[in-house]
Amino acid sequence: MNAKFFLLAFVAFLMAACQPAGEKQAEGATEEKEAVMQPEIAAPNTLSAAEKEEGWTLLFDGQSTDQWRGYCKDGFPEKGWEVVDGTLHCISSGKGEAGGGGDIITRKKYKNFELALEWKISEGGNSGIFYLARERCGDNAQEIWKSAPEMQILDNEKHPDAKLGKDGNRQAGSLYDLIPAKPQNAKPPGEWNQVRILVYNGTVVHTLNGENVVEYHLWTSDWKSMVANSKFKDYADFIDVAQEGYIGLQDHGDDVWFRNIKVKEM
Repeated sequence: MNAKFFLLAFVAFLMAACQPAGEKQAEGATEEKEAVMQPEIAAPNTLSAAEKEEGWTLLFDGQSTDQWRGYCKDGFPEKGWEVVDGTLHCISSGKGEAGGGGDIITRKKYKNFELALEWKISEGGNSGIFYLARERCGDNAQEIWKSAPEMQILDNEKHPDAKLGKDGNRQAGSLYDLIPAKPQNAKPPGEWNQVRILVYNGTVVHTLNGENVVEYHLWTSDWKSMVANSKFKDYADFIDVAQEGYIGLQDHGDDVWFRNIKVKEM
């Protein structure tokens, strides 16, 4: 062995051996702490251990539509919707709202809850997320949007709804036709957006991509005044929103995909 190489190796050995035990323990503790602090990331359409502990329930597991049915239907729509690549896909009809399989709703009603999901929209697409929806069928039939507040889903650049309404209140994340999402932070078509909707004793918060973009309070004088100046002014079920209702996903005739749909009741 080369004498110079041997000398360098011996010096390195001595330096390692002489390192204080406290420093070695501190390094080990830091590494262990970093490992513990790493958050658990659940696979798509599953719940993490922490979410299970907090009381979250999956509304879509990437395969089954058992927790959903068509609005005013007993079962899931036979056309217009499909499960593909772990997503719940609303298929474009090419006819806007005139075609497709129709809106879908949860089989269960919810009162105080937090909803989480991800969506991505097609270019020029339009859809929405309803909550506290009433279901009116038969002789008293009415569309879901006449009773349920809606978090808008939209391609803000190409769909004309983005320029209608007031102050951008028909853009993505907004309380449709009532309160604009601020900041407007929706991602472009083809990219996933993360949503949370909190409903608690009349307080409602829309969260889009990690930021609270809408907050309001149901059943108040401000709510009634706001509705009176909107397209919903003639719908009694909307003025007096239900205290408990269905969660719905809109078929507006455009391609839209949903995944990681989960809810926590409070």
